[in-house]
Amino acid sequence: MKKKTPKKNFLFQKHNYRILFAALLIIAIGFILMAGGGSEDPNYFNEEIFNFRRIRLAPSLVLLGFGVAMYSILTNPRPKE
Repeated sequence: MKKKTPKKNFLFQKHNYRILFAALLIIAIGFILMAGGGSEDPNYFNEEIFNFRRIRLAPSLVLLGFGVAMYSILTNPRPKE
């Protein structure tokens, strides 16, 4: 007789994984917006490194993404119907 293999249960439901994927996407967008702004010439200072996008928007998106990721982890899984 063959033994029945136990059904594998995932730690989270599909809903939690979707929210977690969205959080990772938000974090990636934040880091992409933070990139650049440097100068090729070390004797020239580029003011673009201190613009709104790199100082306020991008770090805010990264923190928002981490908050959404925490929400996805701490959310109770929906009961299966």
